[in-house]
Amino acid sequence: MSDVKITAGPYEFLARWEREKSPRTCEAFERLLPYRQKIIHVRWSGEAYWIPLGDYDLGVGFEDATSVPQAGEILFYPGGYSETEILFPYSGTIFASKLGQLAGNHFLTVVQGRENLRLLGEMTLWEGAQDIVFERA
Repeated sequence: MSDVKITAGPYEFLARWEREKSPRTCEAFERLLPYRQKIIHVRWSGEAYWIPLGDYDLGVGFEDATSVPQAGEILFYPGGYSETEILFPYSGTIFASKLGQLAGNHFLTVVQGRENLRLLGEMTLWEGAQDIVFERA
């Protein structure tokens, strides 16, 4: 079952909400749909892309926070030690910033299109920022 369609660069993914793990984050982010941004390759966390959000306040705190998401487990970091961001791992990732290790709310999991996670990662690394849209599936 998929709840969210994510289009990033030329790739499309379907994801499910992680409502049991991060109910407040899911509810708040769902209100933003359709959500359009740019993704770039991470600097500190390994093999992932991210959406830097500066001091944006989604109005949620920490829920089911993790530092070691698996490929396709999308995190929302509500800010604090580092800027607010969305982390989208495509392979080995330990969530961090220049200030050290971070933990984010696991609120979405890619259930379809996983074979393109690495391709998008390589694209953001070598070609730069890509458009991304989260919308209801």
